[in-house]
Formats: sequence, C-alpha cells, structure tokens
Amino acid sequence: MKTSTLDLRRMDCMDLMREFPDGHFDLAIVDPPYGISAANQADTPAQRKSNRLHQGAGKLKDRALQRMKSDWDAKPPKPEYFTELRRVSKDQIIWGGNYFPLPPTRCVVCWDKEQPWENFSQWEMAWTSFDRPAALFRRQNACLEPGKIHPTQKPVALYAWLLSKFAKPGMTILDTHLGSGSIAIACHYFGAHLTACEIDQDYFTAACARIKRETAQATFGFNTTQKLPLAPDLNQGMIF
Repeated sequence: MKTSTLDLRRMDCMDLMREFPDGHFDLAIVDPPYGISAANQADTPAQRKSNRLHQGAGKLKDRALQRMKSDWDAKPPKPEYFTELRRVSKDQIIWGGNYFPLPPTRCVVCWDKEQPWENFSQWEMAWTSFDRPAALFRRQNACLEPGKIHPTQKPVALYAWLLSKFAKPGMTILDTHLGSGSIAIACHYFGAHLTACEIDQDYFTAACARIKRETAQATFGFNTTQKLPLAPDLNQGMIF
C-alpha cells in the first residue's frame, strides 16, 4: 500500500531494512515481539481457549488476546535486528525496551493505560535513544475494545503524541512491525513519511483496510479538506 506519505509492505523486517543505506530514516518507532507469549503464555489456540482468562466472565472472556493468533510473540528479535535497526535509523523508540538487552538511557517513555486491574499490565515502557527527560502519556487502553484488529494494538493518539515530541513533519519514519497500523494513521495526519512492514498477511490486510478507512473519513467536525490537527491536549486525545 502506497500513498504520498505511506509506504507499507507485507514482508520480513530484516529484508526491508537491508534495502536502505546507513542512517536513511530520521526515526524508528517500533513495537517488536517481546517474546513473552502475549496470550497469557499460551502457544496454541487450544491452550488459549482453556486458560483462565478465556474461562472468565464478562469482557475478559472475549478479549483480543483470546480471539486472535499470537504465535508471533513466542520469541523476541535476534540481536542482529537491533544492530540493523540502529544502522538504518538515526534515533529509535522501541516499545517493550524492558524485555531487550538495550543500553542504559536517560529518556524512557511510559504509557499509563489507566488500567484498574492489577493482574493486567498497568503501563508499558518504550526505550529511546534520546538524551532528554523521561516522558509520560496517559490514555485508557480499554477504549480500543471491541474494535481491535491486533492483540497488542496501541492508540493512534499515543503515536501522535510520540511524533509531536520526538519528530517533525516531513521526517522519515520506520516501523518494522506495522501490526494494527496505528502509527500509519498518526503519520498520515502528522505529515511524516512512514515506511513500514508486516509479515503476517491477515494482520497486514486488516491494517491496510483500517488505514484506508480512517485516513479517508470525515475529520470529526473539522474541515474534511484539511488534515486532522493534533490535539492541543494529547493526553485527552482528540484523535481516535
């Protein structure tokens, strides 16, 4: 899928990065597999069906992690992934940085999910290559259900906030694991040029359909001939 600002491909991330010279991208914003078996450590659909969350009641019984495949999260990226990522990008923001052998950094990003249940992750951390104070973003994760198309889908507003803090319009952005496509929607409205890939055909198809729909729709009361402006208070989030 290609637009004036988006170059989205269904392919392996290592093959994609090999296409580009050193320092080609201004910034990489990535959310690779953490290697923790996302669906409560269950490796097969049968196991996920029998685990305690699926057997629960109410909303927990039909969470995205139980409805969608999660074999992609069985193993973390190999060391050469991070070597190649640093080669092709000048700066990096890596979600799940606490799971990977990355160097110490002054600037980490915390996404506070405003999650009331202690048996679920209440926040997520991203490692960054920036030398600046740590940053905090608050937005409920629950607002994504039931429209999730990927088990670890993040809000568009989160990526819009990251771009507003760490990027400028016109910059080149890399995402090696497109997932639900939230970053592509944010880059479209921000005016950044995104190159991204997703290896799974089903997730790639669903992400492209979502991106086409949400970048073509009316802009929530704004003039539809204009790009959706960033929210003045991205913690509250005017975007999705």
